[in-house]
Amino acid sequence: MVREQIPISTRTLQWKCVEFRADSKRLSYGRFILSPLLKGQADTIGIAMRRALLGEIEGTCITRAKSENIPHEYSTIVGIQESVHEILMNLKEIVLRSNLYGTHDASICVKGPGYVTAQDIVLPPFVEIVDNTQYIANLTEPIHLHIELKLERNRGYHIKTPNNFQDGSYPIDAVFMPVRNTNYSIHSYGNGNEKQEILFLEIWTNGSLTPKEALNEASRNLIHLFIPFLHAEDLHLENNKHKESLPLFTFHDRLDKIRKNKKEIALKYIFIDQLELTPRTYNCLKKYNIHTLFDLLNKSKEDLMQIEDLRIEDVKKLFDILEIEKH
Repeated sequence: MVREQIPISTRTLQWKCVEFRADSKRLSYGRFILSPLLKGQADTIGIAMRRALLGEIEGTCITRAKSENIPHEYSTIVGIQESVHEILMNLKEIVLRSNLYGTHDASICVKGPGYVTAQDIVLPPFVEIVDNTQYIANLTEPIHLHIELKLERNRGYHIKTPNNFQDGSYPIDAVFMPVRNTNYSIHSYGNGNEKQEILFLEIWTNGSLTPKEALNEASRNLIHLFIPFLHAEDLHLENNKHKESLPLFTFHDRLDKIRKNKKEIALKYIFIDQLELTPRTYNCLKKYNIHTLFDLLNKSKEDLMQIEDLRIEDVKKLFDILEIEKH
């Protein structure tokens, strides 16, 4: 466990992790503070961050399983202690870490007797199992068990439907949310008009992300949702058939600067993990600290060609993406 003294600043808005602990491979806890905030701001940020942490972060799960000669989900298999339903429930609990998008294949192929755990899953590249000891089944006889799996990256919670059975495969309820729970609380200090607030934010994750990584990703996703408002040129309010300008913000001077540089600002907040890149290209760029399209725009073709494992066709595709985003 890591604990630090809580600083109270009266000048610059700051955030800090004041506590972190890993209770297990599948449960991490972090406690963060943001201060100083004006009265009411802590509640605004706390509500938005809680919703973003629970609903806007993507995760990877097993969403479908298939094995031969299984008549229905609640059947049993000779030589296996668990029913098919129990095996599916155990597969639902497997925690994966991945940057892959779309649907990918995995499999389990083992011979009994013995226990089947997460380490027996054969995964595609760039997918990791957070806890290899997670239990799946117990083979009590020398039989072969072969299960084909589908992996998917998404967000939220997807519940299987009765009509979602295809080719003898069985859908699995998918909990894509890396954040298992989050709470926030507010501490006020000061008197009268000088009253200020400190926001305390608690985050529990399933181990596929640390609480700090979850906070970072949720913040970036919130910023991305608000970018269209920064690009709004004019808003008008019609009242009694007369149009009056409705100011977006109180800081008009800063808004004028934003308008002049809106393309540059947009590129700064479009992260490369939002693009349809291959896992190899994505990891190559991350390795060289290229996180946004703005970072990419500042690299020449020669710079990109120097990146290890990045091929010329990958560089051409990146420049095609830049041309699209700049227009």
